[in-house]
Amino acid sequence: MSDPQIALIAEGPTDYEVINAALKAILPTSFVLTMLQPEMTKPEMGTGWGGVLKWCDAAGQRHAGSLDHDTTLGHFEVVIIHLDVDVAHDHYGACGTEIVSMASDKGWATLPCVQPCPPVTNSCTQLTTVLNSWLSPAQTGNKTVLCLPAQASGTWLAAATLPEGHSLLAGIECNISVEARLSQLSKNLRIKKTVREYRAFAPRITENWSSVTALCSQAQAFEQAMLGAI
Repeated sequence: MSDPQIALIAEGPTDYEVINAALKAILPTSFVLTMLQPEMTKPEMGTGWGGVLKWCDAAGQRHAGSLDHDTTLGHFEVVIIHLDVDVAHDHYGACGTEIVSMASDKGWATLPCVQPCPPVTNSCTQLTTVLNSWLSPAQTGNKTVLCLPAQASGTWLAAATLPEGHSLLAGIECNISVEARLSQLSKNLRIKKTVREYRAFAPRITENWSSVTALCSQAQAFEQAMLGAI
């Protein structure tokens, strides 16, 4: 049997490193992870959550109904759509005036949509509604898995690498600054947000995945969704 083919729509390349490492801990077999967004041959899509938004909008323009039946995604067993939960704090204006107009014209769900935390799940629910509005008339399907790290994928890296009891681990999913502060710690703990450093430390996510899921409910939710889809 060939390795499962998994597509990834993500905000950026550091997110790929985190999610790839998480999948190595979750899945019992090897797999092939292909990043469809950002994609070097489509620079007009951009990066960040605006790039995910544009990918979702394009999916809705080419296909109505479940992504399971989108022929451009047909050879993938799973399609992961990643969005950091801190996007719930943001505005469409952060992606430019064109996106503001599109949001109004297309009736996309409102941003910001952040809810009091804890629990982080309330913001995740609202952000999922926003993401689904970007996809419409396309819809998530049985092989679509949402990956919504709270508040960012760097949070999972912090949970995997920081020593037990570190102050940054307290209320980790409600702290919007964890990823930024991880890059400002003392030299022995610091991880800068670069592909090189995230790739170097990503194996710690695989090794310490049980610690990540113990601290991060969204990591646990991602694991359950992946095991249900694969």
